[in-house]
Amino acid sequence: MERDLNFKKVKETYEYLEKIIPFKPDIIITLGTGLSSLGDRVNKIAVFPYKEIPNFPVSTVETHKGQLVFGILEGKKIAVLQGRFHYYEGYSAKELTFPLRVLALFKPKIYIVSNASGGLNLSFKSGDIMLIKDHINLIPDNPLRGPNYEDWGPRFPDMSQAYDPELRELFKKVARDLEEEIKEGVYVAVPGPSLETPAETRFLKIIGADAVGMSTVPEVIVAVHAGLKVLGLSVISNVNDPDNFKPILFSEVVEQSKKVEKRLEKLVKAFIKELKF
Repeated sequence: MERDLNFKKVKETYEYLEKIIPFKPDIIITLGTGLSSLGDRVNKIAVFPYKEIPNFPVSTVETHKGQLVFGILEGKKIAVLQGRFHYYEGYSAKELTFPLRVLALFKPKIYIVSNASGGLNLSFKSGDIMLIKDHINLIPDNPLRGPNYEDWGPRFPDMSQAYDPELRELFKKVARDLEEEIKEGVYVAVPGPSLETPAETRFLKIIGADAVGMSTVPEVIVAVHAGLKVLGLSVISNVNDPDNFKPILFSEVVEQSKKVEKRLEKLVKAFIKELKF
């Protein structure tokens, strides 16, 4: 089968980075809305703006820095994607996961992904941190659609434990040690960019979701396909009650995410420190 254009672009970008990056990272981290400051805590060894990396998409979301950072955090070699891409920006699922697909070729061990989301579980409150235990994909695209390359992963990857149980248990232990309360639940990804109506919110609750957002799931699919262990974290920026619905402002989502920033930084740093390679 003829290699498609995406394969050629991934290979080209991988070969470009392979020549200039200081090391092969063991951990990949994607930082989302209002959470990019963890990248500033990294002992940076190399920083590459997305616009300078061949074939990389360009983030159009103002709150995302749009740069790839290689460095050391808590003694571990990491690569941080400061800013992500979304289906609602006009990218396909394959395009928006392109950076992770490239970085996966360096054979990292773990993928940590964060996002801001709207709470659907009425026991949640604004400012909670939810450990993602499973997801529902309502984005009408899949990053694995099209030709499959066995070197990248299997044609039909198993998603029964997409969010690694051992990593989740370790994160919960770290949270207990730091006396931080965390929630655990199911994340549903929707296309966006319009926010949910009361009827849509009720539907999402019925199908089993605890929080809703517009990202993360395509990246997790690629990470699992590539054999990475995944830890997913979601900051609950607001809680949507379909029977007492209030307007949702994106500025409030960002504001709440920033309020949680320091807590999440502390948890993620302690978690990375506990990892044994």
